[in-house]
Amino acid sequence: MTRSRALAVLGSVLGSVLALTACGPKDSPAAPGDDPDALVLRVTQGGGYTAPGADLGRLPLVSVYRDGRVITEGPVVAIYPAPAWPNVQVTRLDDDAVTDLVDAALDAGVTATGDLGSPGLADATTTTITLVTAAGTSTREVYALQEGQGDPALTADQAAARTALADLVDRLTAVQGDGETYEPSAVAALAGSYVPDPDLARDPVTWPGAPLPGESVAPGIGCTVSAGAQASAVRSAAQDADGLTPWTDGSATWAVTFRPLLPDESGCADLAG
Repeated sequence: MTRSRALAVLGSVLGSVLALTACGPKDSPAAPGDDPDALVLRVTQGGGYTAPGADLGRLPLVSVYRDGRVITEGPVVAIYPAPAWPNVQVTRLDDDAVTDLVDAALDAGVTATGDLGSPGLADATTTTITLVTAAGTSTREVYALQEGQGDPALTADQAAARTALADLVDRLTAVQGDGETYEPSAVAALAGSYVPDPDLARDPVTWPGAPLPGESVAPGIGCTVSAGAQASAVRSAAQDADGLTPWTDGSATWAVTFRPLLPDESGCADLAG
């Protein structure tokens, strides 16, 4: 994106937001500057009834970037074991579409701070919505956003605020277009102890990436990042593997979860835990 186009978009949305100063703060439509990898909007889900460290391998539901890329996880074949390599898709939006999504996030209350209540549910997921504008980064966390709809423990205001955020998430995750396969420049590998399935034997595969298990990121789980040519080799090997494939590195054998790093991520520390 050229600097002139970026400034034009910023000016357009600033004008619309100035008209709403009585309702909220002044925000511009996206991260300042022309960095195409700057994050604008993201929705993640975590928690719930999962094994320790399981969140580390989760991809965000949707990530929107300054240059209009929208990255999501596409459909996955419903088989067991599942493919080892996730189906990550990228769709491209124009400046106006990105601005519309940011306006929708502002209208939905992502920058608000009001209490959203606590539905009486156990082991539900927490949805986190992140919005980046020239005014800064806003994060809105909502426990049981979908599961808690209609919960009697919520006040009318809390229910209305949750509905607005749920509608925003639905809109963001429904963004579609001529999607293409996302090709990461780096891949995180989450390595844990390998437990074979006696009914589904798999031949071991020699690990082609950075040494496993890497740095400890959760009990019994290490993380290492492969970049450049190693990332390409890891991706190629993973695409021929499934969730039960044993990976050998030296004398050790590992179970590996693959997490392609997104444009604004650089290492294991960026993974949600």
